[in-house]
Amino acid sequence: MNAQAPGIDHLVVLSPDLPTGVAWCEHILGITPTAGGEHPLMGTHNRIFNVSGPAHPRAYLEIIAINSIAISAIPVSASRWFDMDNAALQQQVAQHGPQLIHWVASVPDVAERCTALAALHIERGAIVTASRPTPSGLLHWQITVRGDGRRLMGGCLPTLIQWGAVHPCDSLPASGVQLQQLTLQHPQAATLQAACAAIGVANFVAIVSGETARLTAQLSTPRGLVTLSSH
Repeated sequence: MNAQAPGIDHLVVLSPDLPTGVAWCEHILGITPTAGGEHPLMGTHNRIFNVSGPAHPRAYLEIIAINSIAISAIPVSASRWFDMDNAALQQQVAQHGPQLIHWVASVPDVAERCTALAALHIERGAIVTASRPTPSGLLHWQITVRGDGRRLMGGCLPTLIQWGAVHPCDSLPASGVQLQQLTLQHPQAATLQAACAAIGVANFVAIVSGETARLTAQLSTPRGLVTLSSH
């Protein structure tokens, strides 16, 4: 079991395709992401880069897209993670370009954290075992994925992940980008606060009340301080 304490694992930026995501990253953040790989289970692929810093010592940013030439291994009745099969979200990203849509929290005991959420009447989803090949070997993890693929609370409630012996940041060099703060805005801020406390990550995010759900990430970059927000 990975004994790492809970924390922000990674930010999820959805792109209509990977070349568009890489170009967006170069333009907005001033770096070119080169690491990443395929997710055979979901028929998706990504590019990632390290955003670790003093406040978030093992974090990265993921640009993810559906791989149009891959066949997903999940059942036909199921959906990809992160609402990636949601037509409205796909249209939004196609129209406005890559955007921050979600975040993932790393925990050492994913089953126990799901039980804690269930006690709050929150169904985070089944725990799925996944992997992807990398130049340094195969990455293994367990991740919560609902059958309907939904993010929860507009993406503000994190997906949970428990890594095996190896974490992506173990082989990711410093990128020049660091996550400074992640702010979660939601009409049900108290519920979100209780859920994040049950997961063990309430101290790593700022939770505020607002009329709509919104994620806002502040990052220091070669282009200065950049703010990414969900629409």
